[in-house]
Amino acid sequence: MSATGRSRRYDLLTAPDIPARLSRHSVLVLPIGSTEQHGPHLPLNTDTVIADRFTQMLVARYGDHHDLWTLPALPYGLSLEHAWAAGTVSLNIATFSSLLDTLVGQYVSATTARRLLIVNGHGGNRGGLETLAYELQRTHAIAVCVIHPVSLSPEATDSELPEIHAGVRETSMMLAFAPDAVHLGRIPADHTPDPGRREEIERLILRRGTTWPWSSGDPAISSLGIIGGDPRKATAAAGHSIIANALEAGAEVLALLTDPITDVPDTLRRTHVPHP
Repeated sequence: MSATGRSRRYDLLTAPDIPARLSRHSVLVLPIGSTEQHGPHLPLNTDTVIADRFTQMLVARYGDHHDLWTLPALPYGLSLEHAWAAGTVSLNIATFSSLLDTLVGQYVSATTARRLLIVNGHGGNRGGLETLAYELQRTHAIAVCVIHPVSLSPEATDSELPEIHAGVRETSMMLAFAPDAVHLGRIPADHTPDPGRREEIERLILRRGTTWPWSSGDPAISSLGIIGGDPRKATAAAGHSIIANALEAGAEVLALLTDPITDVPDTLRRTHVPHP
């Protein structure tokens, strides 16, 4: 719900509400997550919960000011790095691209809104979304931006290793968003993050000069499907702080996305955009 108490969920509107309440300057906010292993302590829908709940908070805070509308969350993403584990369901890049192109095209046809904010909860989606943002903008003549809530906050995390997956950072956010879904007691008592994995994590995942298809099942970088610090260090307080900082950072993003200068001209529908 927005600050005024009116629902800003797209799927709760009636057909006559669409032309009455949405305009070209409205922002459609699409949460995208995944269905994948998150260690023994977090549910398969962790990334979707983070994307969806963060979207709800973002819209509640800024919805009236920037005319934001929450779209139903997409619970599948690009998760082949977790395909070794039971429960993981992944799209391939062609399906992911086609699905997003189709969805955005349908929203453009169904409404006059011409701004899209994608809230991405899964790191594995980032590369695909970086490319797709260009295509979605050009194909559908809309202004597009993607934010990543887990990374948007500058809040430091008490972690022995880089926070890649299901570690202290994600667990803290889940303790804030959905504490009943977190099962820290299922982590074996003898689980200890190995600082010796840092170099391999940085080599396979973090170095910008090289791209490797890594796996969260690789014991050189992971234990129990976790790539990061000991999740038992996570706290709800840390999660709330990360979320609060990310929401603050979202203000600047929304100001840029909703600035009139970001209006995408209809000429973008053409193959060649004329010079001004």
